[in-house]
Amino acid sequence: MTFDRNLKIAPSILSADFANFGAEIEAVEAEGADWIHVDVMDGHFVPNLTFGPPLVKAIRKHIKTVMDVHLMISPVDPYIDAFADAGADILTAHVEAGPHIHRTLQAIQGAGMKAGVALNPGTPVSAIEAVLDMVDLVCIMTVNPGFGGQKFIHSQIEKVRNLRAMIGDRPVHIEIDGGITPETAPLMRAVGADVLVAGSAVFGGGSVSDPAPYGKNIRAIRTACDVMV
Repeated sequence: MTFDRNLKIAPSILSADFANFGAEIEAVEAEGADWIHVDVMDGHFVPNLTFGPPLVKAIRKHIKTVMDVHLMISPVDPYIDAFADAGADILTAHVEAGPHIHRTLQAIQGAGMKAGVALNPGTPVSAIEAVLDMVDLVCIMTVNPGFGGQKFIHSQIEKVRNLRAMIGDRPVHIEIDGGITPETAPLMRAVGADVLVAGSAVFGGGSVSDPAPYGKNIRAIRTACDVMV
């Protein structure tokens, strides 16, 4: 992975057909996805339960782009090696998930992955200022984590603007997760985001047998960002 601030669309497989993950991933990549976002939830840190390292390992062979794994779990550290073995390119942990985010990020990097840190809507960017020099990605949640299809929280726009200023010239991606649509995507792009996670806004209306809507949806998000004022 080489760093750049070009716009990247990262469809969340949380909105894909669970019975057809491999084909869904291949279809959405063929239709223009830049990364594949994998939401791991434990039913404890967030009120939902998704999947673990075996599923992530099973879909790895279908991903030609970047496997972006977002851990909404607590604790994180006992599972880092398992997700490294599963093939994650980027592993993101929440600053709220444990008392030692510095140690967690060290462990992620030590396992050979890019390190990401995520912030819930109620957590200020000051919470990660001390670790910005050791992360490759900051994920700003623009919904409360746990479920897809929630409404975008507009108060996070100024938070991302402040984060972008704090990052400066560091090679750190700013990822937005939650409520991304052609209407909200340009708002986040304008304040410095370069990775946009989208679930229903990408997968809505399409299927493995009819993947053209995936491409149409991705292009709609990209075009909205390209024409922003």
